[in-house]
Amino acid sequence: MRCPFCGHDDSQVKDSRPTEDGAAIRRRRQCEGCAARFTTFERIQLRDLWVLKSNASGGVRREAFDREKLLRSVSIATRKRPIEPVRIEKLVSGIQRQLETQGESEVSSKRIGEMVMDGLKGLDSVAYIRFASVYRDFSEARDFEEFAGTVEQAGRIE
Repeated sequence: MRCPFCGHDDSQVKDSRPTEDGAAIRRRRQCEGCAARFTTFERIQLRDLWVLKSNASGGVRREAFDREKLLRSVSIATRKRPIEPVRIEKLVSGIQRQLETQGESEVSSKRIGEMVMDGLKGLDSVAYIRFASVYRDFSEARDFEEFAGTVEQAGRIE
């Protein structure tokens, strides 16, 4: 593992333990070049995933699935909400696992967005509306009002 501080190629594992959700191994490493310590995470990856994104000109762009990007978007939607970080990790890990086990190596960004929406709907209604505002590109206050009304309706039915 390359040191993020000096770029040296060799490091020694000082400590390994599973993460709280059990979906990864957390490794504490020490660089053999500069003696700096850093942490890495090891996760199971069943297959390489590619995300298909539509652009404004009607074309499709293909990019590698980035778990950290998914985690960042969910974290932004859940910021300052009373949600434990382990629940956010479980949501992201669950989405990644579903994508990897579905049998396809390519998935549309729309499908990922819908999976996040489904997960956030059960987790926190405010985070759900925040994510929807970006994902569905709300442009006016009326858009928020209409969408929040559907969330309220769904809450009453259940």
